[in-house]
Amino acid sequence: MNLLTFWYQGDGVIRFVAVALLAMSVSTWVVILWKFSLLRRVKHDVPQSTAAFWQAAQFEEAHARVAHLDRDQSVTPLLDATLLPLGGTLAASGERQHQLTRVLRNSMQDTLNRLQWGQLLLATVGAISPFVGLLGTVWGIFNALSGMAEVGQITLDRVAGPVGEALVMTAAGLAVAIPAVLAYNVFGRTVAYIEIELEGFVQDLLNLLTGRQH
Repeated sequence: MNLLTFWYQGDGVIRFVAVALLAMSVSTWVVILWKFSLLRRVKHDVPQSTAAFWQAAQFEEAHARVAHLDRDQSVTPLLDATLLPLGGTLAASGERQHQLTRVLRNSMQDTLNRLQWGQLLLATVGAISPFVGLLGTVWGIFNALSGMAEVGQITLDRVAGPVGEALVMTAAGLAVAIPAVLAYNVFGRTVAYIEIELEGFVQDLLNLLTGRQH
């Protein structure tokens, strides 16, 4: 039985499960392709940008170098945050070190939130898609057995076909879940690596800027 025949012979529940799995699969692969491209660039650009920063003679020159290399704006916002005017507000109260710590922390968190976008979708799809497929399988087997019971004759050859067709939904659920789980784990490790790089740069930048005040 091909997929088109399976679709036409299925009832509303089977079709709903099939559409749900298809939607989850498409959204998963869109996120995977987007995040793979983004994180590959960021993983390359962050070390390049931070190295260029420290090789510059002045802060303004360093800022220009980083802006040129930082294609996805992962390091540049950190430098921009240190240049924000802080006077005349509660944010300006307290020591300069505390002000810089706050703006750098907030800027880095914004960057990490952007890099982590889509992780929740991957985790959700990886967790629920096998159960959605299992629902389709259980419902398909139930319908198949109910139809045979109405006929009044249940034999192995009559059961094997419909049950095998229903199990396709379980396989589809796993086919959706496995890429999502693998991508979630790989991207999670990549984001963690980038976070370590950014945290180290932020700490060094903070030391540089607060050292200038003394």
